[in-house]
Amino acid sequence: MSRVFAYCRVSTADQTPDNQAREIAAAGFSVQASRLVSETISGSVMASERPAFAKLLDKLESGDVLVVTKLDRLGRNAMDVRSTVEALDGLGVRVHCLALGGVDLTSAAGKMTMGVIAAVAEFERDLLVERTQSGLARAKAEGKVLGRPSALSQVQVQEVGQRLAAGEAIAAIARAMGTSRQTIMRARDTLGG
Repeated sequence: MSRVFAYCRVSTADQTPDNQAREIAAAGFSVQASRLVSETISGSVMASERPAFAKLLDKLESGDVLVVTKLDRLGRNAMDVRSTVEALDGLGVRVHCLALGGVDLTSAAGKMTMGVIAAVAEFERDLLVERTQSGLARAKAEGKVLGRPSALSQVQVQEVGQRLAAGEAIAAIARAMGTSRQTIMRARDTLGG
């Protein structure tokens, strides 16, 4: 008989994984307390790098079932979720996601679902890049200055040029002007030096 494990993750200490555990129990999964793994860690941390998830991986055996409430409990992006599910499938562990109707993500239907989700995520990323580039092009065409403001005024940039021409060291100029060496080097580069 297969053992059932549950993985519940929250991002911040003021959140609790209790609702996830209740949702898993309400879906009909009987999970022993020792097989309920919870942790507080950002979803941006890859699943394989999370301490509690790594310990869970050590416990899992072929034929076991891992239940999560939502895909984002396994990872923030589709690629991380997909690689985690593939790694679990390689161990012979089935992964059930309640938000997807309890589908086993390692089954043929689950793999198709994961493929669609990955394709949609990639499409969303591509749209975001297109919208960003379009917005930047429009702003540039309208004459807006892009990027963060210069750390030095034009007068200060000219002063940097004079000090460099006088042989003063970049680090000394940076100290005197209360800025970084990189800022002084950027000013030098804008002056063509």
